[in-house]
Amino acid sequence: MLKSSPLARKRIANGVYEGVYKGQKTQVAAPALTLSYMGEIISDLSAEPLDAEENTWIVRGNIPTQAITDGIQTFLLCRAGENTVLDSFSVVAGASLDDDLRHEINLLRAELDMLKRAFRRHCVETM
Repeated sequence: MLKSSPLARKRIANGVYEGVYKGQKTQVAAPALTLSYMGEIISDLSAEPLDAEENTWIVRGNIPTQAITDGIQTFLLCRAGENTVLDSFSVVAGASLDDDLRHEINLLRAELDMLKRAFRRHCVETM
């Protein structure tokens, strides 16, 4: 989520994104928000009033099953008709991911080993 965004993610459960949108004091209508995937708008988000005094709305949108495939899929939430990203999330799935994660873990281990050796060498030299 971006800093100072009016949309705060609450959860993603059962294929549904939920968030809380805090509107401006002068905003009366529900926010018009969209869910985008790979540059295409795939869903409009519904908004229900949560607290009229605070001008907050509960925002919900279905994540289409056809968008969940192998690899990392990133979704963007924007105001309708604008390119300003209010929130984003990624869904990670598939067998090919296992290899990617193992590679990253091995790389992190190698870098950690290198740092440990350098730190030990530094400790020996300063004694």
